[in-house]
Amino acid sequence: MNFSTPKKIRNRSQSLADGCSTHRSQPREKRDRSRTPGIFSRSTRRTPIAKKQRITSPFTCLGTANKRKPRTPYGADRFIPSSKVANKDLQEFKFSSYGDENDGGAVNKSSAAIRFQDTLAKELFNGDGLNAKVLKFKKVPKPSEHHHNRLRVLYSANREARRARKKNRYISAYPERILDAPDILDDYYINVLDWSSSNILAVGLGPIVYLWNASTQEISTLLDTQNDDNPITSIRWMNDGIHVAIGTTEKTIQIWNVENQKLVRTMKGHNARVSALSWNRHLLSSGGRDSLIINHDVRVATHRISSFEHHTEEICGLEWCPEGDQLASGGNDNKCCIWELSSREPRVDIIDHKAAVKALAWSPHQRNLLATGAGTADRCIRFYNSSNGELFRSVPTNSQVCSLQWSTTNREIASAHGFSQNQITIWQYPTMTKMAELNGHSSRVLHTTLSPDGSVMCSAAADETLQFWKVFEPAVKKKHSRSESKSAADKRNLTRSIR
Repeated sequence: MNFSTPKKIRNRSQSLADGCSTHRSQPREKRDRSRTPGIFSRSTRRTPIAKKQRITSPFTCLGTANKRKPRTPYGADRFIPSSKVANKDLQEFKFSSYGDENDGGAVNKSSAAIRFQDTLAKELFNGDGLNAKVLKFKKVPKPSEHHHNRLRVLYSANREARRARKKNRYISAYPERILDAPDILDDYYINVLDWSSSNILAVGLGPIVYLWNASTQEISTLLDTQNDDNPITSIRWMNDGIHVAIGTTEKTIQIWNVENQKLVRTMKGHNARVSALSWNRHLLSSGGRDSLIINHDVRVATHRISSFEHHTEEICGLEWCPEGDQLASGGNDNKCCIWELSSREPRVDIIDHKAAVKALAWSPHQRNLLATGAGTADRCIRFYNSSNGELFRSVPTNSQVCSLQWSTTNREIASAHGFSQNQITIWQYPTMTKMAELNGHSSRVLHTTLSPDGSVMCSAAADETLQFWKVFEPAVKKKHSRSESKSAADKRNLTRSIR
């Protein structure tokens, strides 16, 4: 077979080969002289930049494929000046003024560039143009409703964690003052210690009621029954700080005016000793060994307005809530009841305790939160929702619970205990972690009360001593408002109406 190349293709290949051979046949010296000399001499080696910029094409001949073409004007290599010797201020001036003036006239921008700048300014500056002030002192615009700032959530979470790491304040383990309390009864079921809003402490020692003025340190005698068989069994100050109610073993309740040192009135109704008292403005509730709770209106002659009968043994704890619509009672029948004046049946009947319920304390920080404590067989502090009787928490204390006091400023509660450790414990609520434990008494701590500012707690124990402890932070004094002055006027009117 004949594999000879066609005539047209053979002629085309021959002409290409002739052109390449002609180029290769030229002497090297002639080709070098025909090139325009650059900055460097002939002997200079080719730079790497020139090698990378070689142009190859399938249509170039074999002899000219590797030939370098000059990339700089007039065939010269580029000159890169050194930045160390350059005048930067002059460069910046020429660069900035190049667009404004060039060859004595302004440079006209193309219409496309102008439209682009106008569109960009409209989108970025809300149509104010390129002259709008980006950094301008003005009010921060409100974010949209759907905007969610994650950094704000993060920083607020860190702030809350920082607040939670607040250090516990220092609580002294030693009392600030100790007073003798001879002949105080070692009786769990009575309540013979209270501190008035006028800063006067009243304590019943046997048949005598003593007053100690915390401001002047003076001690005086208010009442002496002159009968050792008729000891004082309960004491409770009225909110005005002038009148005090005193319950005795002879089944009577006496109301005294401390300023005048006079007996205002005597009320009867119980069939046994009066062991617990609690005020609610002009209403005085009393509980006795006859298991009866009587509500007295001290403004009227017929003082008995209602009574509650549900307990089966002695009433040893009574406490009105701060709002004045619920009364908590505790008895030796291991019951705790929540009462309302509108009903003769208890709203809530709590039967969880295993001993007599004496310690009762309403939280000043949370409505319907009641703390209770019971005797030796129980040894627990319990927290209830008074609206439905739900138990929030029960904390074992390993000791008889005799009294409870809430802090008026912080979520803290103090508990006084009897057998077996006779200690006073400060708790952080709601975690119920111990902040301090005070062991100043040698016998069970029967009674506690707070100073008017809520910072100092006085404790009375069977070791016949009164000890004063700085356990809480004082309440912040506020300026008297019109409502407070009105309440003070109401107290004065109530004082005049007691008969």
